Amino acid sequence: MAAGKATRAIALCGTGIGISIAVNRHPEIRCALVQEPLSAALAREHNDANVLAMGARIIGIEMARACVTAFLTTPFGGGRHALRVEKLGKAPV
Repeated sequence: MAAGKATRAIALCGTGIGISIAVNRHPEIRCALVQEPLSAALAREHNDANVLAMGARIIGIEMARACVTAFLTTPFGGGRHALRVEKLGKAPV
């Protein structure tokens, strides 16, 4: 993603926690750990998440597919959410 070859990505590990922490170290990434499709959709719509993290030992294959579909088909809502996303990209004070 940093090289501009992709605009979204999916990250997996056993629980999804470790990989989401690791991926969020990169300033251009907004990674959301999800376990169901509503959270995946809202991560995109409200926070413009560009990486979806899931735990392979936590989530079943059908639920994972539903999360990926929601993540890939939901656009960023912009509007009132854009200010929050802008703040997420700023360095801490």
